[in-house]
Amino acid sequence: MMNIDFKKMEGLIPVVVQDDLSGKVLMLGYMNEEALAKTQESGRVTFFSRSKNRLWTKGETSGNFLEVISIQEDCDGDAILLQVIQEGSACHTGEFTCFHREIFPAEKSYDGEITE
Repeated sequence: MMNIDFKKMEGLIPVVVQDDLSGKVLMLGYMNEEALAKTQESGRVTFFSRSKNRLWTKGETSGNFLEVISIQEDCDGDAILLQVIQEGSACHTGEFTCFHREIFPAEKSYDGEITE
């Protein structure tokens, strides 16, 4: 049973979408209660589009659907993590992930520590 608090953020909550196979973060979207219910019912990710002011199923025009593997809520009940299997690219630019533009590069050593 989820305890998502949609009232906290005026009816919308942030949703982090993660590729189940690679672990990469694919995108960030927003859901209202109806979008979450449709996602659970259909098994495909549906967001609330703030620009279109309506529900939007990822892939409805591109065919690049996101199939839900799991849904987790955060400790405060005001954000969701979706683990998905993606069909095609997640980003509208054709990239695998929407997070493909590095703005603060850092080299990492093999142990995961940041080096100078």
